[in-house]
Amino acid sequence: MTLKTQAKERVEKLKESINKYRYHRLVLDKPLISESAEDSLKKELFDLEQEFPDLVTSDSPTQRVGGKPLSKFKKFEHPKPMLSFNDTFSKEDMEDWFDRVVRTLGVAVPESESARLSFTKEKLGGFYVELKLDGLAVELVYKNGILETGSTRGDGKIGEDVTNNLKTIEAVPLKLSATSSKFQVPSELVVRGEIFLSKGQFEKINLQLKKKGEKIYANPRNLAAGSIRQLDPKITAERNLDSFAYSVVTNLGQETHEEEHEILKALGFKVNKHNKLVKDLEEVQGFRDHWEKHREKLEYEIDGIVVQVNDNRIFQKLGVVGKAPRAAVAYKFSARESTTKVKDIIVSVGRTGVLTPVAVLEPVEIGGTTVSRATLHNEDEIRRLGVKIGDSVIVGRAGDVIPDIIKVLKELRTGKEREFYMPKNCPVCGNKVVRPEGEVAHRCVNKNCPAIKREAIYHFVGKKAMDMPGVGPKIIDQLMDAGLIKSAPDLYELKKDDLLNLERFAEKSAENVIGSIHSKKSPTLAKFIFALGIRHVGEETAFDLAKKFGSLKKISETSLKGLQKIHDIGNVVAKSIYEWFQNGYNQKLLERFEKVGVIPESFKVTKQSSKFIGKSFVLTGGLEILTREDAQAKIRELGGDVSSTVSKETDYVIAGSDPGSKFDKAQKLNVKVITEKEFLEMIK
Repeated sequence: MTLKTQAKERVEKLKESINKYRYHRLVLDKPLISESAEDSLKKELFDLEQEFPDLVTSDSPTQRVGGKPLSKFKKFEHPKPMLSFNDTFSKEDMEDWFDRVVRTLGVAVPESESARLSFTKEKLGGFYVELKLDGLAVELVYKNGILETGSTRGDGKIGEDVTNNLKTIEAVPLKLSATSSKFQVPSELVVRGEIFLSKGQFEKINLQLKKKGEKIYANPRNLAAGSIRQLDPKITAERNLDSFAYSVVTNLGQETHEEEHEILKALGFKVNKHNKLVKDLEEVQGFRDHWEKHREKLEYEIDGIVVQVNDNRIFQKLGVVGKAPRAAVAYKFSARESTTKVKDIIVSVGRTGVLTPVAVLEPVEIGGTTVSRATLHNEDEIRRLGVKIGDSVIVGRAGDVIPDIIKVLKELRTGKEREFYMPKNCPVCGNKVVRPEGEVAHRCVNKNCPAIKREAIYHFVGKKAMDMPGVGPKIIDQLMDAGLIKSAPDLYELKKDDLLNLERFAEKSAENVIGSIHSKKSPTLAKFIFALGIRHVGEETAFDLAKKFGSLKKISETSLKGLQKIHDIGNVVAKSIYEWFQNGYNQKLLERFEKVGVIPESFKVTKQSSKFIGKSFVLTGGLEILTREDAQAKIRELGGDVSSTVSKETDYVIAGSDPGSKFDKAQKLNVKVITEKEFLEMIK
């Protein structure tokens, strides 16, 4: 099978899938997958069509704007087509777009940065950048200053007449009045904008729907769209929708897109205050990166920015390709979801003996990070998803958590996909694997399984646990393979000479490792509890236990019922803690820790324990006396909060050596900056 034949088959399958997903999202308001996943499929289709131009057909999803209008509303033909934007996802994509714009104008692409800047300023009038709201595009037609018709985008040529519903939105002017002598109200005006719902209003409405036992909405965009399509305007009015205008279709003599925003504002339309003119692609990138980091602070959802040539004459000259203007693009934020293929499914063995199936993926960018692995959790999850080796899948990632497979795109199967079955024997030690009754996890029951002991020690020395710099998995592997350690307490009995016999160890590196280990003989109680690797006990639970009991001895002497009474610790977690401390092997483990001199600090409740309640701290730069983790622990012990970003709500910024941008922002916002020494004085 030739590459082109394979591409043709993939193109047909992608078109069929995208059309199905778009129909459910745009026409039925019942999305089957997220828009970022849909964008990923569309980008794959776009790239294939770029590679094989003769595969482009008029019915391709890349060649149209939206779905068919709903029949329950009167149809409305737009004076000019409502176009959509092609998407870009990276700095390289934006540079490619710029080069295409230049070539279309019949000019040689400028090579140097100064030449590109000069061209952008003199020939394009700069770039106008706008926040890309995740809402519903509408068109407003005014006659003699009075709103006559309001419609949805529809298929770009014909939309739905939703005038009565749009009239319920306060941000949509019912009558125009010029607020500046520079502009006059025209006899006819066509304006375009976005209808959206605030995050707070979205949560409020969903809560009300949930209480009534009705269907809740997946995101603010779907709820906004559903609200605009209500037959009863009273229901729309109750939703408190909002709107930003962003385009003047009527020719009023405006020469730039920036001027259009001035006109809109002068005539009484609400425009987004964050939109602005920038001089080059570097500033475009800065605008995009800033809002990707700060999007959560906005009252509404955005999924990227819109970038367009500011000079309207050049904008028109560049024309349209397909159903998108050449002079503008949507520069999307890093996708929280994307599509890829499952190359294989392997099994890892964790420190508690749990076998976890892991999907090996074709590398894909998600959230600005290349992802090549995704957890499948357990056998039940594999069966629920119906995932097979070779499947096309949607992969999602939220924050720093391990990526998940969200959905299998079964319609893209070729018949060559293979089923996966959990192994009957441990892939590490070969011993029998069991699935205890009532549990979803398969386990290796061999307590001497190298994987179990190894993972437990990896966890013990980790940054969030005992935090031993320079003692990572590779060092642990060497020590275990050489038979020098079998469990975590063995680390404290190592001598420098033991390490000098190992490969790649010299005098200094051996001293550093031994020093790192022995510097952690007096950890905080919370860190030590977490380092023990008790099943279901994370950092927060470890801190709660330390604060509640003050010592390991008291925890070990507490009954199951006593543990169950602790706030935020459920029956499952309480049982896991209780059984861990009752286990003979673990009791001997604690005795060995004590024997080698590891004595965690008792958690003492003092008058200072509530000293920092309501106070927020941010750390920046290198600390000399405390580690950053120790400083954070001290703050939490005193009731304070630790944040990674500086805002007006920040009370203190603790600045160490070489502080970064957080220090600058603190000074700009007049947030109090203290040194490590001053912080130590505060916690005395």
